Amino acid sequence: MIRKGRSKMSEAESLPVQLRRLDPPAMISLRAKPGTPGLAEAILAASGCALPAARSLTRSGEALCGWMSADEYLLVLPAAAGAAALQALQQGLQGQHYLAVDVSDARVCFALEGAGAGDVLRRLTPADLSALGPDELRRSRLSQVAAAFWQTGGGSYRLVAFRSVGDYVEALLSGAVTSARASGAL
Repeated sequence: MIRKGRSKMSEAESLPVQLRRLDPPAMISLRAKPGTPGLAEAILAASGCALPAARSLTRSGEALCGWMSADEYLLVLPAAAGAAALQALQQGLQGQHYLAVDVSDARVCFALEGAGAGDVLRRLTPADLSALGPDELRRSRLSQVAAAFWQTGGGSYRLVAFRSVGDYVEALLSGAVTSARASGAL
């Protein structure tokens, strides 16, 4: 079952896995070398999150900051917080070499929820989900497209992909849910 946005719970939501395309959060891609003066402070001011270590994410309320690569971070925030966060980064990193871009319109987010979510995700990614800790962010692929994902608790995951392949990713995830149910894995 695919649900868009937020809606009332239905009888089908008692199934072991639910897929939802989420209302778009604010997302800021930040490129800066580790050790850039003011980097940790700017991220904290923008999101309330600490600077994440490699392959991890930090959280503060509804906000998170994920390590994407050696010089790239992704801030995921409530939609209304994007402009203020971008401004806080610009102020905190003024005079430094960095790039902060609002990529909210270029990304799509999904929630894969329920006890069988990992089984569904394993059908699409080569990433070792058994090695994925609760505060780790993994950049990998779903079938043939780039994606990032992390656990949200209870075996559930959040996934981020490029909006240009959003419908394809949604179809992949939906098909994997259907396949897992048909094979008896769910």
